[in-house]
Amino acid sequence: MTSNLWRSALKTGALCVLMAAPMLVSAETSAAKKELIAKVVQLQQGGVEGIARSLVEQPALALMQQAGQVLQTRIAPEKREEMAKAIQADIRKYVEDTNPLLRDKALKMAPGVMGPLLEEKFTEDELKQLVGWLESPVIRRYQQLTPEIQKGLSEKLVAETRALVEPKLQALDRSVSGRLGMPPPAKAASAPAKK
Repeated sequence: MTSNLWRSALKTGALCVLMAAPMLVSAETSAAKKELIAKVVQLQQGGVEGIARSLVEQPALALMQQAGQVLQTRIAPEKREEMAKAIQADIRKYVEDTNPLLRDKALKMAPGVMGPLLEEKFTEDELKQLVGWLESPVIRRYQQLTPEIQKGLSEKLVAETRALVEPKLQALDRSVSGRLGMPPPAKAASAPAKK
């Protein structure tokens, strides 16, 4: 389950890199254009870090959602909170350990991937305009706000749709389990009977 999520995220990132890798910056590119390309790459460092962070967090979030389903349907209520905290700690450690690795690798790879694409697709004049736009205080403020906007929307969306989505996920889980010949997921454990 975890390896499939990780594999999927890596395939997406690797596909992007492999598609762009064969392109090389032309030797005919002017020094000014090369400087502009380097400036664009530098200005997009936050975006590159965001891609790496996303590749780390997406499978972790998916795993956390799956764990939440299991906690609600297969774990006794009195054990859920403690187990949820332990799972959250494991996931947090994974993100903290893995994010710097992918971030550093992405930052090293970015010039080799972005540079050839920028060189091929933009003129020197267009690159000047792009640098001006990327250096604009307004776009910088907006880019800084984007993660907060995404987080807020995601949290609100999940909170307001959980009651609608969880039954559908449980039905899907039962259906997939049945098709695979696996026993259906156990119903949520009930509290022990009083004596």
